[in-house]
Amino acid sequence: MLTLTRTTSDNPDFRNLIVLLDQNLKENDGDEHAFFAQFNKVDSINEVIVAYKDGVAAGCGAIKPYTQTIAEVKRMFVHPDFRRQGIAKSILTALEDWAKELNYSSAILETGVKQSEAIALYKRSGYNVIPNYGQYAGVESSICMQKNLI
Repeated sequence: MLTLTRTTSDNPDFRNLIVLLDQNLKENDGDEHAFFAQFNKVDSINEVIVAYKDGVAAGCGAIKPYTQTIAEVKRMFVHPDFRRQGIAKSILTALEDWAKELNYSSAILETGVKQSEAIALYKRSGYNVIPNYGQYAGVESSICMQKNLI
């Protein structure tokens, strides 16, 4: 059974999952990893979802304010043992619902161009490619996306 738990970045299961996420990103990003890592600090994220499959932490994701009306999706990850079970889609949907509750009208995110499975998930979920925003502007290995939530 899949259970989605709302928590914060202090959650130990979230912290353990993002260690694995960062290892995975380091492999995929190669020399660019240090650049991206600086934007993935999780010291004080108040809206975190941890997915548990039969009581085991299987995946996570978070949102944080980008502007008053835009939430940024961060730290999406599903443990390799639990992939291809719809967990990432469930986490993303839960994050979007939470963002709507917090009165955000849209969600944005950044992912790497090499993250083809993530890009496919976001496109299937209604996200559209937008010009790279903020710190990702001009970064050719980044792809930024946005979805209207209302």
